[in-house]
Amino acid sequence: MKKHILHILTLLLILTGCREQNSYYRFSGYAQGGTYTVTYSSRDTSGERLKISPDSLKSLVDNALLAIDKSLSGYNKGSIISKVNSNESDSVDHLFEQMYRTSTEIYLETDGKFDPSAAPLFDIWGFGFNNRESVSQHKIDSIKQFVGMEKGYVSDGKLFKSDPRFKLNFNAIAQGYSCDIVATELDKLGLCNYLVEVGMEIYCRGLNPSGNLWKIGVDTPEDGNMEAGKSLKGVIEVSDAGIVTSGNYRKFFIEKGQKFSHTIDPVSGYPVKHNLLSATIIAPNATLADAYATYCMVIGLEEAKSFLASKPDLKGYLIYGTADGGMETYYTENLKSQLVKQ
Repeated sequence: MKKHILHILTLLLILTGCREQNSYYRFSGYAQGGTYTVTYSSRDTSGERLKISPDSLKSLVDNALLAIDKSLSGYNKGSIISKVNSNESDSVDHLFEQMYRTSTEIYLETDGKFDPSAAPLFDIWGFGFNNRESVSQHKIDSIKQFVGMEKGYVSDGKLFKSDPRFKLNFNAIAQGYSCDIVATELDKLGLCNYLVEVGMEIYCRGLNPSGNLWKIGVDTPEDGNMEAGKSLKGVIEVSDAGIVTSGNYRKFFIEKGQKFSHTIDPVSGYPVKHNLLSATIIAPNATLADAYATYCMVIGLEEAKSFLASKPDLKGYLIYGTADGGMETYYTENLKSQLVKQ
């Protein structure tokens, strides 16, 4: 359930390396099978220049992201999650434990519609860590017997399972969590103006190089739109928040003329079929924005509207298809003042 929809609208994106512009720096690297970018002001909260060099800061960020990769990446066969999934080990670290507890809380809140333990379902549809299989209702029913976060728990540095077939996939939340971990490290150094992007999930604080809120673009969710920022449906001004978009137009397959999206409903076991094309969520942190964006894509337009109305700390921007083949947007009232382009 990996998302890659957002596009950062800032002139710093044309820079390479770590050159300074108006006391701002930018550096990039690789993480979790994709890329990351950090843009930040070299001045701390008191206006003093940071004592840490851009290269040293990049090393700090690289190390933080590497630790997450070693813990939570299912693509890393030596990671903690890979080992617990294959029952090679039951030992977990603090990153895994925190991710598991947070995911369980959201799982309970969403009545199982957000469920990292649905990993075997993601796998059989070809959107997990394995190749797509032949899917039948019987196979789905048999898998659902060992799906559900209540079938495992973490305690004292170990993951306990009620069934050895219990597996996890944190792709719908891990990159948002990664943004928050990096942001915490930047906060410790006194940074007050920065943007962290991991796999196009974002957390930003303070102001951009122009002295304004960070401008984030939301791609037009058309099938085949694979280039972030090429066609934007909306632009949102954001600060001191996580912002993540989930959509169904970049990861899907067509079989017998029917489209199967990568968003799997853990309760039914099938890819979702509704008119919600993408969901952008702004939350107090990127972890929640990531998870709730996925949740909205599972439940569809009307339920997503109701959910957002019940969560005043969230802001939402939903793009949906109309009966005549067109495209419309819905946004929460508390987001209206932040919309640059609707």
